[in-house]
Amino acid sequence: MGKSQDLKVWKRGKDLAVCIYKLTGRGSFFRDYGLRDQIRKAAVSVPSNIAEGDELVTNKQAIRFFYTAKGSAAEVLTQAIIAHEIGYLPNEDFNHIETECRSQSGMLTRLIRTRSK
Repeated sequence: MGKSQDLKVWKRGKDLAVCIYKLTGRGSFFRDYGLRDQIRKAAVSVPSNIAEGDELVTNKQAIRFFYTAKGSAAEVLTQAIIAHEIGYLPNEDFNHIETECRSQSGMLTRLIRTRSK
């Protein structure tokens, strides 16, 4: 515990949050304050909850935060789908976000299973 920045899922979550900030900082997405702010908050929530959970004393406490991170990844994906369908995200950017969200969700599932033992 306590080495969240060494976790691959944390690194990928952090990288996706940086990517989301860059993508939402331009064009129509930038001017849509509601969706822009929502997807940014959800994206930052993924690595933040992983880090917070990893710093806690018990696995039971950590798992709660890992589930929250998993939920936030689902939020990011939902918001990206909406952004894509209304023309804010081109296919390439959407595909990257979708792949990352699904991958991170799977990684979190495995981390939760490991910590549950």
